[in-house]
Amino acid sequence: MPPPAPPVSPLPAPLPAPVLPADATTTGLAFHRLVYARRRSGWWTPLAVGALGIAFYAVLMVIALVVIFIAASADPSLLDRLMTLATNPTIDAGDPVILAFLLGTIVLMLPCYQLASLIVNGKRVGLISSAAGRLRWRWLLQCGLVALVLYAVSALVSLLIPGEAAAAAAPHPLWLVSLVLILLLVPLQSAAEEYIFRGYLMQTIGRWLRHPAFAILLPVPLFVLGHMYDILGQLGVGLFAVAAGWLTWRTGGLEAAIALHVVNNLSGFLLSLAAGTDPTASETGLVSFVFSLVLIVGYTGVVEAILRRRAAQGRPLPRTLVLTPPVAASAPAAPAASAFR
Repeated sequence: MPPPAPPVSPLPAPLPAPVLPADATTTGLAFHRLVYARRRSGWWTPLAVGALGIAFYAVLMVIALVVIFIAASADPSLLDRLMTLATNPTIDAGDPVILAFLLGTIVLMLPCYQLASLIVNGKRVGLISSAAGRLRWRWLLQCGLVALVLYAVSALVSLLIPGEAAAAAAPHPLWLVSLVLILLLVPLQSAAEEYIFRGYLMQTIGRWLRHPAFAILLPVPLFVLGHMYDILGQLGVGLFAVAAGWLTWRTGGLEAAIALHVVNNLSGFLLSLAAGTDPTASETGLVSFVFSLVLIVGYTGVVEAILRRRAAQGRPLPRTLVLTPPVAASAPAAPAASAFR
């Protein structure tokens, strides 16, 4: 009599395929929804990225403060100048140390966010920049040129408007050092703010709420609160935030918002260095507000015209990411991108 056959172990049931939202495989993920294209996209991931990014930032700030205290041993007045900022938060563009400290503390937010996103969400960290999975440098430079031309025209027009003559300021002995720092750090500072307010916050809200209006408008109050201006200045900042959010969603990336932010901040810091004034002055005149309004609306209109022209020429700017529907597998896998739109 033959021996009984050994029992056959049943095959393990395949794991369920990751569930993607409908827009991921049909119309494509807009910028604020790109977290769904990452390896991990659970509802908790935006909170984890924020918590980890804050932890990284706290560590870097401690290191920066240690460096400041070491530098203060060579220049005792440095601590006094830093303490003055607590009661009178103004920036002396001619003071390279204070300039580097204030701009540098904002720049540090960018690597903290990038590293936290990589750890929590996995690879394809370039999706925090655009739907193309990278920063589109050619598009960034094109938008930067548009902003530069508009600001140059605005400066020329402002010279034709009669006003009070500004008093000539004595050049700061270290103005050249400040100039180099402004040219190096202000673009990074502007980009860091865009990655946080239009990148992280928009994609955080987009993970929970699908409609782009939520992702565009909800971060605006936080951005406004970060700029201590008068009522006209706050209105201008709010308008900027709405335009930057809309441009980010409309173009599928941060490049247009970064370009506008960089040119705006560079012009402000360079003019302040030349005039010896505070680039973050809280008082905004009516004429300055009108100029700001015209520049933001004009820039947004020109970018929209470029987008439509590209589409008419058959080379539209990719602004969404279409994913291939996942299949059940024995191990979880990240959704694969199939096409840009």
